[in-house]
Amino acid sequence: MSAVTDSINGAVRRVPPWVIYLGGAAYAGWQFWRGINGQLGPDPVNKLEHIYGEAGLYLLVAGLAVTPLRERLRINLLRFRRAIGVTCFAFAAVHLAVYALLDVQSLGRVWADVVKRPYITVGMLAFVLLLPLAVTSNNLSLRRLGGAAWRQLHKLVYPAAILVGLHWLWLAKGFRLEPILWLTAILLLLALRIRPARRFRPA
Repeated sequence: MSAVTDSINGAVRRVPPWVIYLGGAAYAGWQFWRGINGQLGPDPVNKLEHIYGEAGLYLLVAGLAVTPLRERLRINLLRFRRAIGVTCFAFAAVHLAVYALLDVQSLGRVWADVVKRPYITVGMLAFVLLLPLAVTSNNLSLRRLGGAAWRQLHKLVYPAAILVGLHWLWLAKGFRLEPILWLTAILLLLALRIRPARRFRPA
């Protein structure tokens, strides 16, 4: 097992983190190009909105998996975590932009949806929680906030992840297994971070 882990970690060390940014930008651009060229079906705006949202979800889950993979399987992907998180937020931002600018095309309607539609309410709350994480995902913010405060701030990703899972679950019409599985994966990855309390041992 250690030989396999060492092999994976050795291969990972040869991949620069900027590949994540480049891949995310290329995928987003390619899907947008498909949309304007009529390759996303009869409702390209809605399809593009879902594609970007799902890409953000997948990256969010990938980011949550980094620590359990290191602690449980000794697979070290820490050098990619910032790139995964920033790219995740970028997809969340373009998902919101497509919804607001191309779908409803009205800030008033966006606000009305936030108030009236629970799945949009939780989705917007998730975006608001992710925003300070994206803004502080740089070395300057880490130095200014200090390591402890910076780590506490970035724990906002945990409730944000649950809200994202609920957003997709409530968005689905009728019974769909996929959103349930992804929400389950999010909860499982968060549960893996829970450490049992140490028993008090008298001196």
